[in-house]
Amino acid sequence: MDAMQQHMIDSYRAAQHGEAPPPPPGRHDREVVRAAREARRFEAVIEGRPANRRWRTALRERLTRRPPDTSGRPGSPGPSGV
Repeated sequence: MDAMQQHMIDSYRAAQHGEAPPPPPGRHDREVVRAAREARRFEAVIEGRPANRRWRTALRERLTRRPPDTSGRPGSPGPSGV
């Protein structure tokens, strides 16, 4: 059953009980996406990361991130990257 069929059933039940019908599917999608984006920005600020990064920049950083070298060899950058 897809969202529209479920909405039709819920609307029918609401009409039978004299209640207001539910909002149509997809009506609040923008608000949900906006709230998720704001939550992600808030978490970034709390963690000390920049809040307004483009998604391409964030993806590139995630894909090119390498684990720190902990081999202890001379000349290799340590966990601090120095």
